Amino acid sequence: MVATLLPLGSTARADERLVEHRFQPSAADPAVKQFDDANVAIARRGLSAEAPLVVFLSGTGGKPENVRGLLTVVAGQGYRTLGLSYDNVPAVVQVCPRVADPDCSANFRRMRLDGSGPGAPGVSNPAAEGIIARLVSALKALDRGAPDEGWGSYLAGDTPRWDRIVVSGLSQGAGMAAYIAKSVKVRRVVLFSSPWDFTQPGRSLAPWIGGASATPPERWFAEYHKRELTADLLAQSYRLLGIPPAQVLVFDRDLPAKDGGSPNPYHGSTVRDPGYVGQWRVLYGKAADAPR
Repeated sequence: MVATLLPLGSTARADERLVEHRFQPSAADPAVKQFDDANVAIARRGLSAEAPLVVFLSGTGGKPENVRGLLTVVAGQGYRTLGLSYDNVPAVVQVCPRVADPDCSANFRRMRLDGSGPGAPGVSNPAAEGIIARLVSALKALDRGAPDEGWGSYLAGDTPRWDRIVVSGLSQGAGMAAYIAKSVKVRRVVLFSSPWDFTQPGRSLAPWIGGASATPPERWFAEYHKRELTADLLAQSYRLLGIPPAQVLVFDRDLPAKDGGSPNPYHGSTVRDPGYVGQWRVLYGKAADAPR
């Protein structure tokens, strides 16, 4: 089944140079049965086939639509951007702190990535709903629906070309981005407020965070808000990941009024508040400057 794409140029946008597509994951692959919020893909018209792709993974319970503003800003930096829906409930930190196995969060994230491994208690997803399978089917659907836009260039058969892809996300999604970048060499990593996977007692960070990384330190970028409830763990995690201090931004804007209902409201404000546009641009950089 070909994904249902918005007709090119039909989306009302402030910047008419950008083209936006939205489609359900199940339209790209009928094997997807849950977590079917629409993917959001945005790119500049006539963009070079060599431009890198930013894949953004939302936090627990989040939807790609929620970060449309950020995706638009990043597309303006010369990237193709894809907000990818995935199985994001429950959160790692809702499961693994209660489990004695220190590898719980790594097993959890491997399951979410490709459906393999032992997973974690009460958490499983089929391979077709793993992040990799969803990414592959989304790019194939985009390539079928808009063959002149270059989306298929990020695939080698059924394998993502990670060397051309920037992995990014918020909260649980940023933890997934970090897990991917540990496993394969990606073009760049941009983390919003994660990972902070920990085990009890003492809130010790999970072993995988300090493990070897396929992606070198100079390609890692991250942020957190100084008033997040887990700011201390995030600062520690970024040090353990080996992210250069100059590439970690500490956000500090006051909370927008509409974000006041969460028990940890500053946690999600960093990807929604347009007051951070300048910082977003720094974190992603211009696509032309992304390392190869």
